[in-house]
Amino acid sequence: MKVIFAGTPEFARVALEALLAAGYSVPLVLTQPDRPAGRGMRLQASPVKQCALAHGIAVAQPLSLRLDGKYPEDAAAAKAAIEAAQADVMVVAAYGLILPQWVLDAMSAARAPEGAKAPLGGSEPRAAGSVGARGLGCLNIHASLLPRWRGAAPIHRAIEAGDLETGVTIMQMDAGLDTGAMLLLEPTAITPVDTTASLHDRLAQIGGRLIVQALELAARGALTATSQPPEGVSYAHKIDKAESQINWSQSAEVIARRVRAFDPFPGASTQLGADAIKLWGCEIDSCQRPLDARNGQIFLVTDDGISVACGAGSVLRLTVLQRAGGKRLPAGQFLRGFALAPGMVLGA
Repeated sequence: MKVIFAGTPEFARVALEALLAAGYSVPLVLTQPDRPAGRGMRLQASPVKQCALAHGIAVAQPLSLRLDGKYPEDAAAAKAAIEAAQADVMVVAAYGLILPQWVLDAMSAARAPEGAKAPLGGSEPRAAGSVGARGLGCLNIHASLLPRWRGAAPIHRAIEAGDLETGVTIMQMDAGLDTGAMLLLEPTAITPVDTTASLHDRLAQIGGRLIVQALELAARGALTATSQPPEGVSYAHKIDKAESQINWSQSAEVIARRVRAFDPFPGASTQLGADAIKLWGCEIDSCQRPLDARNGQIFLVTDDGISVACGAGSVLRLTVLQRAGGKRLPAGQFLRGFALAPGMVLGA
């Protein structure tokens, strides 16, 4: 089975490596254009591009796939490359570009591998049924248990919302935003110490394993498509840097979830006068909050952490912090270079 792969970040690279390790032929990779990164802001290839080049795979980096859009030449070149690849399926993982209808149609009409069963048919949304190796179309590796957390930032939003469980869904793409039929799902618990970074790595491994399983089942005509239920739909809107600012009138539990959700990006932060402080580690503090403490006020400082008054009478102990231009440091080390004292008010 020939697979076109479309993806950009590390999450997608893991899936591409899994497909290659399983022996799938990948004649073409689509990924985002190189972007400036690092202190020198030099152009840097995406993790998926780096992987593809290391394996000698052709790479296309269109700015858009819309034939009638701002970059029609890019889209036309990508269309020619997709057609020339003569692949059976496109696997998509955190690509970053919307797939227009012509891509869905092209892959749904893909050639049939010898001995494969008939397709479910067409590019319209599909109801429950058996899916054969031909006409698989575009399969998406989505980092949530659909229909919860459709959209751009499902890992961040699941932690921020306090979900106890998330997972990976292999979905057959249609014209909607993560609305296609579900093919495979695998759940995983969200632990009280999970950050977006740790959960991302676990979900990436699940996604790589699950897409290989989906293609193996499809080749045997044993893959089942199930429509998403209308209940339980939620949207994981893209993370905005402005969300990083901590609101100390929220409860310690809510703030702690946001700290974990925004690690590694954009990083939860607060102000102390003109100084910006990033918060990377914290825990709910059971100590007694002073009755006259303001939200955001520091009232206890030790090497183990900085206790801060939060909304609803709660207390949060900050355990890992970072000043502008500095490194992440445990509270004790941070305090040696940045004086925090009881009575100071964060966020002011």
